Amino acid sequence: MLKVRVIPTLLFKNFGLVKGVRFDSWRRTGSAMQTIKVYNLREVDELLFLDISATGERRPPDFAMIDEIADECFVPLGVGGGVATIEDARRLLLVGADKIVVNTAAVQTPELVSAIAGQFGSQCAVVSIDAKQKPDGSYEVYTHSGTQPTGLEVAAFAKKMATCGAGEIILTSIDRDGTMDGYDILLIKSVASAVGIPVIASGGAGSYEHMAEAILAGGASAVSAASIFHFTEATPLEAKRYLKERGIAVRL
Repeated sequence: MLKVRVIPTLLFKNFGLVKGVRFDSWRRTGSAMQTIKVYNLREVDELLFLDISATGERRPPDFAMIDEIADECFVPLGVGGGVATIEDARRLLLVGADKIVVNTAAVQTPELVSAIAGQFGSQCAVVSIDAKQKPDGSYEVYTHSGTQPTGLEVAAFAKKMATCGAGEIILTSIDRDGTMDGYDILLIKSVASAVGIPVIASGGAGSYEHMAEAILAGGASAVSAASIFHFTEATPLEAKRYLKERGIAVRL
């Protein structure tokens, strides 16, 4: 059985880290380099570093910045934002990324996911899905940092990505993002039950119990969080200790 991971998410926008609510109202949270150095000391399982302005600005990843960050990061590092070609993915791996996170490009060019998985292994191919609930209760995939609806149903799209070779799914609820009101369990369950690959729950963590619910009730294989680590006294290590007390297998 795979052990559950607790993964801090770092959102990068215009020269610094930010955190918002429902993909809006961005607040500065500090320096990327300093934050990564802190997490190195806090025994995190992985880190996600997502440049949320790259796609909207139609630019590739900042390879020089990722090179500097990767030199200071001593845990597996997933990098996303602006990845549009197999060459982008190759260059990110060369400068130190361990996983390539694809969001908008997964919708626009799903063959890119297959190419990443085929050339570098499915463990490198991570698809990030930003989801918003519709009035009828169904969930729709959004792209371009949650600004553009696609008409795609989330679970069906996740299933397609798994078929394309994605090694795991990062599933973010736009409605819950930054609220710290808890993960969207129905959303997580709908995707986790549709695919045979790990699902990383994202959007809404406000307590360790929320993380346990995402795993035990939602079926998530990992939990990602940002606000709870930026704005409260909670730490990834304490989160893992809590999950272990709940009978959940974690790395300690």
